[in-house]
Amino acid sequence: MGAGLVGERIAGYQVECELGRGGMAVVYRARDLRLERTVALKLLTPDMVRNDTFRRRFAHEQRAAAALDHPHIVPIFEAGETEGVLYIAMRYVPGLDLRALLDRDGPLPVATAVRIAAQVASALDAAHEHDLVHRDVKPGNVLVARGTDSDHPEHVYLTDFGLTKKSLSLTGLTSVGEFVGTLDYVAPEQIAGRPVDGRCDLYSLACVVYETLAGGPPFQRDDSMELLWAHQYDQPPALSERRPGTPAEMDEVVARALAKVPEDRYDSCLDFVAALRRSARDAEREPKSEADTHPPTQVDRAVGPLPHPPQWARPVFDRRPGR
Repeated sequence: MGAGLVGERIAGYQVECELGRGGMAVVYRARDLRLERTVALKLLTPDMVRNDTFRRRFAHEQRAAAALDHPHIVPIFEAGETEGVLYIAMRYVPGLDLRALLDRDGPLPVATAVRIAAQVASALDAAHEHDLVHRDVKPGNVLVARGTDSDHPEHVYLTDFGLTKKSLSLTGLTSVGEFVGTLDYVAPEQIAGRPVDGRCDLYSLACVVYETLAGGPPFQRDDSMELLWAHQYDQPPALSERRPGTPAEMDEVVARALAKVPEDRYDSCLDFVAALRRSARDAEREPKSEADTHPPTQVDRAVGPLPHPPQWARPVFDRRPGR
């Protein structure tokens, strides 16, 4: 029955397959029937529509995010509302996200991790120059596509800028108390509800870099409250404890990026990556892995029959003519 959804339409887009879903959204690969191109179509839960603050922020930030023209930021083509559901049409990026890549391959070679970090850092710094703070930097929001040549084996895109908060003065909580961010990567100032700036994203990027090298995020706790406490007050294990052979210089670079106080971190994400790259030169050279020379970017993220949409998304589906 799930296969019957193939070909159904949402606001001028024809569904091809499901790419993923979470508590607040479902994402499809779809065909833009007006411009004849493939897109990633994200539908947001009706709870978002009912939140007036989010609706206003959504409209404002879609314009701001769409104005970001950067090679490592997923372009937004359209944003709107249909049948009480907010949607965003974005460039479709074939391949895996960093979450799936890490789940499949485990820790990355140092050179690969640094290349990926540099591209994400470039995207974040560009957003920060436009007063946009992403606030949810995590492996699932880093898309890894095939690169141009052996020196650039992957091309990385950062996505979900459309769900960030405009204005550097906003706190880590929405007006209704909903937390913005993913607990494994959230900065201490976000947890405390203090004003944030780009250094909040730098902290999250450092958590992601730590995971790409160590195989897990810096803090691992069984309880959510314990994890929030750890981000605010505990010192993370040195990277070398989780990845033997890591030079002391790299430990120091990552520790500074994970500083509890924003002022103690690097001034920008690219400053962090530059320091990381310098420290990596002292690391023991690793043989290139399959991921270095043949990034797993040709794998289609959706296989098998198309699942039923979430209950809240069903009203937006229009049957194909003649069905």
